[in-house]
Amino acid sequence: MEEIVVYVHGKGGSAQEAEHYKALFPDCEVIGFDYHARSPWEAAEEFPGFFAAVRKRCEKLTLVANSIGAFFSFASLNEKLVDASYFISPVVDMEQLICNMMRWAGVSEAELAEKLEIPTTFGETLSWEYLCYVREHPVSWEIPTHILYGEKDDLTSMETIKAFAKKNNAELTVMPGGEHWFHTKEQMQFLDNWIKNRRPCKETENKDGLASPAYSSGNRAGADGLRHQKSC
Repeated sequence: MEEIVVYVHGKGGSAQEAEHYKALFPDCEVIGFDYHARSPWEAAEEFPGFFAAVRKRCEKLTLVANSIGAFFSFASLNEKLVDASYFISPVVDMEQLICNMMRWAGVSEAELAEKLEIPTTFGETLSWEYLCYVREHPVSWEIPTHILYGEKDDLTSMETIKAFAKKNNAELTVMPGGEHWFHTKEQMQFLDNWIKNRRPCKETENKDGLASPAYSSGNRAGADGLRHQKSC
């Protein structure tokens, strides 16, 4: 197999969501990863083995990951296992997100350090172990990457996603009015066009696995709200 696409779902999602992406990658085998990890250290144990087995079956492995699925991928994978990636509403700064949730819950760092775990009214359990782990294991991602971000994402700020994209030389596309969860007809159409317009033509693909010319951060509107790439 020349190229295999692995889809990694977000919290509350499932591997079955990969079905949606088969039409967007018609020449590839598309696999949904039914993982069990609930923390980055569990992902570091589970993800590499799965991806290594898939990588042996293809010349190129492309990752499509959503929300915390993207974060778990950051925490466990590298350029030896993944050649290119598409991230949808990725959680890119887990320390900041945990600190934000602590503020929303009115929990101090000292209190969390003492109690170790504190449930919240918004369905998340704050964990001292989790906070310490993400501080001790900063994210590093050197794989050619496209990021889709909703302007109204309530988990990751615009400043944070822009900083991550700049640091990791990733292309960032912002959907005006978009949310963290892409689910409406309009949002899914935007997502679909975003992927379609970033699939590299064989004759223009460069050594980094991205189409040339490279796209810069931001939106360059076409008829579908995205800048167009020459059809393959």
